[in-house]
Amino acid sequence: MEKFSVTLPLTGEYLTTVRLTTGGLCSLVGFDVDFAEDFKVCVTESLLLLKRNGYTTAHIEYTVGEALGCHVTGKDRGGEKENSPEDEISRALLSALLGEVDWDMDENGEVCGIRFEG
Repeated sequence: MEKFSVTLPLTGEYLTTVRLTTGGLCSLVGFDVDFAEDFKVCVTESLLLLKRNGYTTAHIEYTVGEALGCHVTGKDRGGEKENSPEDEISRALLSALLGEVDWDMDENGEVCGIRFEG
């Protein structure tokens, strides 16, 4: 099992790069096109969820083996926190597309990390 990780600012320019990287890793482990697209959506939604919760940077760690694991963690909190109904939509989307999602919570009960596998 190999690990691949990246730390990035949570700005729009980097989300495209993350989607391309995720797509490449999905191809590496043999995901079909539809599941790869779902997995990319889940990574993007995780990043957007953290951004809406005030994080300005995120760390993504992929575990590459027979499956593809992903752990997205918020770093450098200090951005504008949005109380948005989109958070619930993101959570529901992740659960619907992946089934099992592990949520890391901070001391205030807010999401600070998301872990899933495909």
